[in-house]
Amino acid sequence: MSCFSSADESAHYGFSVCMLLQQYREQLGWETAPLVELGTGDASAIADVVQGLPGLRVRSYDISEDSVRKARANVAERGVADRYTVELGDFFDQADAAGGEPVTTAIANPPYIPAPDRDILMPELWGGVRGNDLTLQLLKAGYDHVVTAVASYADPVTTVSTAADLGYRVVNFLAMGLDYGPYSSEPKVREQIRRIVAEGRGWAGDDEYMVAVALFTKDPDIPGDRADQLLRALQLPA
Repeated sequence: MSCFSSADESAHYGFSVCMLLQQYREQLGWETAPLVELGTGDASAIADVVQGLPGLRVRSYDISEDSVRKARANVAERGVADRYTVELGDFFDQADAAGGEPVTTAIANPPYIPAPDRDILMPELWGGVRGNDLTLQLLKAGYDHVVTAVASYADPVTTVSTAADLGYRVVNFLAMGLDYGPYSSEPKVREQIRRIVAEGRGWAGDDEYMVAVALFTKDPDIPGDRADQLLRALQLPA
């Protein structure tokens, strides 16, 4: 079993999810229960993960019809449609619908562009005023384990402290530096990022930021408490 190599923008997310799932295979128990995913995008990153981990099953949800259409095509192309299902709809309404298999692990590369409102170049990428609205909502949903991307300019300080208040520990993470793209570079977004950084609740360089994909858990039997290291990796004081 191996992780994939991809040149697309979501490569870090997919590679990190793959590595964390492999390292914590037994503790997360994903060979006996499916994972749920908040936001599918084009599905290419996680479809490659599912392809590389034969015991993995994922149920994914996205509110964009166009994304779901593209995602299903990518999943079918990789031959994993039997283990990676993509549904149109709100994750928080459907992921825990009665009658489904019990799920303990959620994964997400949530929208994290911060802005005063969703009137930005691509509204689907709006993560709220501080960029972490969906991340906080996912943590509050109560899953035992959450694997999620955490951006350095999307108020990771509040994300990490809220997770701790909810009983989560940061077990492990993989961090990577990224350059601003067109959506981060939009003037109103840049200005909002500057505000978050000035408040000491985020970090960004002139044209760069950090993203970590972290495993949060409530399970006391899984060792690791790396919240301080995560913040330092995101260039913030612990």
